[in-house]
Amino acid sequence: MIINIKQFFWSNIQKSFVVFAVLFFIACAKKETLTTASFKTNSGWGYTIAYKEKILIKQSVIPVISATKSFETETDALKVGNLVKQKLKQNLSPTVTKNELILLKIKL
Repeated sequence: MIINIKQFFWSNIQKSFVVFAVLFFIACAKKETLTTASFKTNSGWGYTIAYKEKILIKQSVIPVISATKSFETETDALKVGNLVKQKLKQNLSPTVTKNELILLKIKL
């Protein structure tokens, strides 16, 4: 009788552990809801930020500067796009300053 109780106890613990491990994996593998993507413009590159596949921001020109100019490289566009995405995640204003562009080494 004691052996059956121990087997029952350990089999329940093992089942509980497996269920916990699966739930933990699912929680950790949660898909990111904000995504950044680049796109080609006539004169360079731009970026989009989407939430659950719906575009929230489409930026085809470098913000803050007085000229209407696209990003020279895809990398530059994605750097700024990722900065804006991080600001949105932190519930901050998604505005970009000239100083932030300089710190990101964006070609103006």
